[in-house]
Formats: sequence, C-alpha cells, structure tokens
Amino acid sequence: MIRIILVVLFVVLFLLLGIPVLAVEWLIGKRHPEAAAISQLRIVQWAFRFILFICGTKLTVIGEEHVPKDVPVLYIGNHKSDFDILITYARCPRLTGYIAKNNIEKVPLLSTWMRRLNCLFLDRDDTRAALKTILAGIENIKNGVSMCIFPEGTRNTTDEQMLPFKEGSFKMAEKTGCPIIPMAITNSAAIFEDQFPRIKTAHVILEYGAPIYPNELDKETKKKLGVYCQNIIKDMLDAHEAMI
Repeated sequence: MIRIILVVLFVVLFLLLGIPVLAVEWLIGKRHPEAAAISQLRIVQWAFRFILFICGTKLTVIGEEHVPKDVPVLYIGNHKSDFDILITYARCPRLTGYIAKNNIEKVPLLSTWMRRLNCLFLDRDDTRAALKTILAGIENIKNGVSMCIFPEGTRNTTDEQMLPFKEGSFKMAEKTGCPIIPMAITNSAAIFEDQFPRIKTAHVILEYGAPIYPNELDKETKKKLGVYCQNIIKDMLDAHEAMI
C-alpha cells in the first residue's frame, strides 16, 4: 500500500504547489504563449515520469522513431488503464491535448492543468456537445497541437483485448489530413487496476506504429478507418505476448 500512498501524496502536493506555478505560467503566457505552453507540458511530463518511478514501472518503448516531431498528429490507442495517459503523455515530443471524459472537468486544479495543456472534455451522452469537442480538436490540430483519443470510448475492463473502435474518433485526422499514430499498450492494468487498490511494479510495453495518412488510403478503407487502425494495434498487441 505504500506505493499508492506515495502517489496520492505526490499528486496532492503537485496540485497544491502548482497553484503559484499556474499563476506564473499564466503571466508568462500573456507575452510568450508558446514558451508557457511548452513549459507546462514539460512540467507535467516530469510529474508523470516521477509517478511511474514511484510505481516501479518498467517501460519498454518500441517504434518511437515513427512519431513525427515536426507536425501535429492524432494518437490513438487501446485503453486498459488510467496509467495509459501517464505512460503516453510523458513521451509526447510536442504540444499534445487529450480527449477526456467530461466528469474530469469538475475536478479542481486538475482540470485547470488539463485546459492549459489543450485537453478537451467529451460528453458521450450529448451528441451535439461531443461534436463540438471533436471540432475543437480539429482546430487544435490546425493550430499545430497534436491530439490523443482512445477510440474504445472508455477504459476496457473486460477480458477482451479491445472494445470496438468508434469511427467518430478519427474525424480529427480525416478533416485535417494529419497522420494517425497507432499506439499499442500492453500490461498497463497490472500497475493498478488488476489489484486495486494496490499499486505493483509492472513491465509495460508501449509500441508506436508507422504513421497512417487517411488521405492516402483507398475509399473502402477510409470508410472503416476505425477497424483498419484497430487491426494494426491488434497485431502489435499480439506480438507483445511473448515479451511479457
């Protein structure tokens, strides 16, 4: 239990001590918005890496060379654990916003950091609000900010490898032409969810697939882009089984 106590203490201290940091970053952002955005990104990435260190997580990363550093992308991946966010966000080379559930928007300080980091909140029960969120994500990509979404729509708590991908998740790439970066994450639930409320050391594999350019796909493949991308991730997950 000591690991989860340490993680909770660190998160609480980070959020509280981060209040003056947010204020300073806000002032910097008035004159140098890009510098403030990068600074906030690096601060949170450091915090996420430190949490993973506390948890004793061993991370194997494959295919990171596939991630473009000069253009925004749409990251998509399977989702078994809340730690998927920490693991993947800690490695983003450029400004990146995540699509999160709208109930997180009610969490004080955490939601403030998320807004500063270009994250968006999705209400899955309100089609019109969800569309506005996707449109905001499209604007982010047009403005040079990468986006990340987990197309299953929720954390997969079943024994299935993945839940079906929701096709609407890919609109941000279809409308902007940005590359899609598939991510396959194996064994992340072993950190926390598999033995809740305990945190255990775990070996997690994160693999980035080659960029997928929607505009270069044939018409039939584009119609089922979610299935196409899910099959690519499935192949990577299957290959991980011998590595755990």
